[in-house]
Amino acid sequence: MDLEISPLALQGIEQKRPLVIAGPCSAETEEQVMDTARQLAHDGVKIFRAGVWKPRTKPGGFEGVGVEALPWMQRVKAETGMLTATEVATPEHVEAALKAGIDILWIGARTTANPFSVQAIADALKGVDVPVLIKNPVNPDIELWTGALLRINSAGIKRIGAIHRGFSSVDSKLYRNPPMWHLPIELKRRFPTLPIICDPSHMGGRRDLIAPLAQQAMDLGFEGLMIEAHCNPDCAWSDANQQVLPEVLDFILDRLVIRDSVEATESISQLRKQIDELDNQLMDLLTRRMRVSREIAEYKKIHNMTVVQTTRYSEILDKRGAQGALCGMNPEFIRTVYEAIHSESVRQQIEIINK
Repeated sequence: MDLEISPLALQGIEQKRPLVIAGPCSAETEEQVMDTARQLAHDGVKIFRAGVWKPRTKPGGFEGVGVEALPWMQRVKAETGMLTATEVATPEHVEAALKAGIDILWIGARTTANPFSVQAIADALKGVDVPVLIKNPVNPDIELWTGALLRINSAGIKRIGAIHRGFSSVDSKLYRNPPMWHLPIELKRRFPTLPIICDPSHMGGRRDLIAPLAQQAMDLGFEGLMIEAHCNPDCAWSDANQQVLPEVLDFILDRLVIRDSVEATESISQLRKQIDELDNQLMDLLTRRMRVSREIAEYKKIHNMTVVQTTRYSEILDKRGAQGALCGMNPEFIRTVYEAIHSESVRQQIEIINK
């Protein structure tokens, strides 16, 4: 299935990169919302975001003030002229947000992971023309992400986009939600006209990581940024560590380098031809490696040996990882490559042994 996508076409918003959506993680008080919005509007931000409903991982945390905050969002729009955006997780949220005139809706990572919830939201959106942005699911599953986009699109929502906020990981040491950039890149390959907005606040989980992550997103050609800004971030009621002052956000945005996406020149075309030639050589080498692997399988079959020799496998990973580091490559990248090669080698050997 494909997506039927129309430009976001937001009133009063110039169609240029990056599209910026900014505001506090949560709408806490009317004073906090208005103070933050006025500062952001002064700095030129055109779209104000705030969490009205805040689904949390565990109970007991601040979960938003709910519909009480919607009039605050209306006041932001009336007094600053900014468009407003908030997260919806149920059909009731959709109804209340639309009734309050919220301009942009987004679906959060926890909701995206549940097709039942996404379908319920899609049903509530039928017959409505409103931009809807869909965050990636918590887990690194591009099919879930794609499925959510298709469900919302099938409800008649054409002004649709994706938000990349990173994926949960049990062993992340730097990022709250590691970027796993290859997944949004694959999403863009599938749907070239789909706008993708990066959320470096949730991705990094720390305000000092927002700027470099935002720059990476721009370097990859993302269309926009969603960044959490708060008038007093250290005292925020939710996710304080990942929010910045409006003036800091202005500093970050001012220093972004936005590279144009242009057609390939003759020079880069020649370099790509070199890449194609090298890829052909890699395929030839992999073919020859698998041929040797199948010969090993025949030997193992004759001598009644198991397919996987863990000592040998560990030796390959360690040796090639160290070799990759000496060649200027990330050892984890080399490990990933050889794990994939080993997996295919094992598959082919099992076929031979079980014949």
